[in-house]
Amino acid sequence: MADINVEEVLSKLTVAEKVDLLAGIDFWHTKPLPKHGVPSLRLSDGPNGVRGTKFFNGTKAACFPCGTGLGATFNVDLLREAGAKMGDEAKLKGAHCILGPTINMQRSPLGGRGFESLSEDPVLAGLGAAALVEGIQSTGVQATLKHFVCNDQEHKRNAVQCILTRRALREIYALPFQIAIRRSRPGAVMTAYNGVNGTYCSESRELLEGMLRQEWGWDGLVMSDWYGVYSTTEAALAGLDLEMPGPTRFRGELLKFNVSTDKVREHELDERARAMLEFVKRCAASGVREGQEEKTGDTPETAELLRRVGGESLVLLRNEGGVLPLKKEKKTVVIGPNAKIATYHGGGSASLAAYYAVTPYDGIAAKLPAPPAYTVGSYSHKLLPLLGYALTADDGSRGMRMRVYNEAPGDPARGPCTDELVLDKTDLLLVDYYNPKLKSATWYAEFEGSFVADEDCEWVLGLIVCGTAKLFVNGELVIDNATEQRAGDAFFGSATVEETGRLRVAKGETYTFRCEFGSAPTSKLQGDAVLFGGGALRIGGCKVIDPAAEIRRAAQLAREADQVVVCAGLNADWETEGADREGMDLPVPMDELISAVAAANPAGTVVVVQSGTPVHMPWAGEVAGIVQAWYGGNETGNAIADVLFGDVNPSGRLPLSFPRRLSDNPAFLNFRAEGGRTLYGEDVYVGYRYYEFAGREVLFPFGHGLSYTTFAFSGLRVEEKDGVLRVEVEVENTGSVKGAEVVQVYVAPTKKAKVNRPVKELRGFAKVELGPGEKRKVSVEAETKYAAAYWDEERGKFCVEEGEYEVVVADSSEVKEGKALRGRFTVASTFWWTGL
Repeated sequence: MADINVEEVLSKLTVAEKVDLLAGIDFWHTKPLPKHGVPSLRLSDGPNGVRGTKFFNGTKAACFPCGTGLGATFNVDLLREAGAKMGDEAKLKGAHCILGPTINMQRSPLGGRGFESLSEDPVLAGLGAAALVEGIQSTGVQATLKHFVCNDQEHKRNAVQCILTRRALREIYALPFQIAIRRSRPGAVMTAYNGVNGTYCSESRELLEGMLRQEWGWDGLVMSDWYGVYSTTEAALAGLDLEMPGPTRFRGELLKFNVSTDKVREHELDERARAMLEFVKRCAASGVREGQEEKTGDTPETAELLRRVGGESLVLLRNEGGVLPLKKEKKTVVIGPNAKIATYHGGGSASLAAYYAVTPYDGIAAKLPAPPAYTVGSYSHKLLPLLGYALTADDGSRGMRMRVYNEAPGDPARGPCTDELVLDKTDLLLVDYYNPKLKSATWYAEFEGSFVADEDCEWVLGLIVCGTAKLFVNGELVIDNATEQRAGDAFFGSATVEETGRLRVAKGETYTFRCEFGSAPTSKLQGDAVLFGGGALRIGGCKVIDPAAEIRRAAQLAREADQVVVCAGLNADWETEGADREGMDLPVPMDELISAVAAANPAGTVVVVQSGTPVHMPWAGEVAGIVQAWYGGNETGNAIADVLFGDVNPSGRLPLSFPRRLSDNPAFLNFRAEGGRTLYGEDVYVGYRYYEFAGREVLFPFGHGLSYTTFAFSGLRVEEKDGVLRVEVEVENTGSVKGAEVVQVYVAPTKKAKVNRPVKELRGFAKVELGPGEKRKVSVEAETKYAAAYWDEERGKFCVEEGEYEVVVADSSEVKEGKALRGRFTVASTFWWTGL
């Protein structure tokens, strides 16, 4: 991709050509201007991996741990390395720009996309994002910080106004963007769907032109979230450069006409076009060719990095009696619904087809001399597990054969099949399915696969569709999701609820499943179905189990074992873009299962929890060990097994607080949208800031994480000089195995400020790995103006008040006397500042 002279090209463009630059042409590509040497750019999702250009049947990719897992590493060097691998993956997918990282704040455990974000703390999120961006952009590929700003819930996300104080906006929600922009200069920023204080983010001149460009001096590209533009003139004047996806709704003839009438003056159009051309110029450094074919890069080096990142993301929450690490020679039992399914990503933009995905059961079995006993214990799905994984297509491969037609089933004029594919994943978002043989947006498909029943039992089957669908088994209709339809929240709210049916099967008999599907225009639902082109389809099913009998069986297995691993948690059904969680509880009856297993083997039971955000743990005091494993990417199972058996010493720390109950969360009363707005009533008291200020006990505090060794801090030295706060401390591994400790530096004012302030706030951190008995000096630096500041609403500036500040060096936000160290520094006189 050739370099371009931005000003020279801009001077030659017509108004129509300038406008054409400012919107996508499809779901992933921008408009080329070949006459002027301006290529089309390819954008690709990636909060935790680079999907490429296809939601449907995409090219396989490397999947990293989810955002909270990345944040839990507290390791900026590792995140920089991960970012560089993401950049390499983008090149393989022919993408010039990655749509990530996500750095919105987890106000509540219920946020549907909370798993995508790095932390509840803006400093951890900002520094972590900066490292990822530096890694990505070291390859020439550009990164996109998202979603600017306050996209902290999914409920009514396109229609909600987030109402918050200027102070909360600056100290909590904008701060991670400010830090990441200062440190890494990302190529792009994506606007949020929501509005802030009455103005949608994509048309907020205060946020885009005022804060981003003028105050912070940032000169990159501002793009919309997909379908997150709501105006022509307002968005253009506010500073939104690129509308995505295409074809455009607002930036075709509408914008051209508004320029001709001076509603948008040509010099203002030039600013938008210039930003787009500058972005094209920056993307040239990637070396990615226009329209490049998508490839895979499943190499041992990639696997090693994914396993290493996965291992560092795991957080050891509880380890009573030294139950962990487990012993490879002891009798081990594995229980739980997350054991034999690789729960490796959340739902929505973060989902992708991984090169492979290791299940926890397989990871654990690889450590043992013989495969461990197993039972499911209980189910955890919200939606029925994908049926395709249990079926075989007519060529013997796993999955269902998809045949595509222009005409409906039974139409006497039905022509030949226009496309054939075999798909194992029967969760299909067809928004980017392209088939040149289709004559219109209305088309049809049939999916077929079979299995031989391995026992006499009953199955429950399910269909979700954006479009229409019917499911037949051996020619008999089992589910009709076409004649009448009910709206649900799957597929970004565009699809039906999951309609179900029952099927009795007999051992040894063959059952052939056939689904008749019609694309989105056949839908009987009103609303967003038209957004999703070809539509969407999910075919699910599983054996019906007796929960009480399964729990009894699990308890008996636990009773007979030396050590028990319960693989519990959530999955992409529960944590997904487009829908928030309704509560913190694990799926029923998982709590009952864990308590029963713990009662049967209290000293040997370890629970591995997979979730992107906190879950309720009423059994936490009943089990010997708890490991928070997030959604771990390709190497999920191996990373879990490495930590369980001590091949990796856990070093992850919680990037967000785990409350005891949902009602303890500061956003409890103000999370959903009401009357078109969500009130951020907790103000700056998000996460640990609230729990400490209110004296509210938590289950596990921010920054918490145990190790298989022990550490001690000593020799604290605090110096403030030339506007920089330097904190030095000696860290010693006082245990018997190698491990890594995270030095967390918090700053607290020692006198009452003009405004109420949190008890203390994280201002920096560093991770250090030490051998047994090894001692090393660790240094953490932060600019004084960041370390001691609050937002002064009277002046519209950050304020650093004169006086003394306490520095607390600890291994979590919950300060343990005897482990934490305290020092002080002084600010001689009050000052105010803005910018970076």
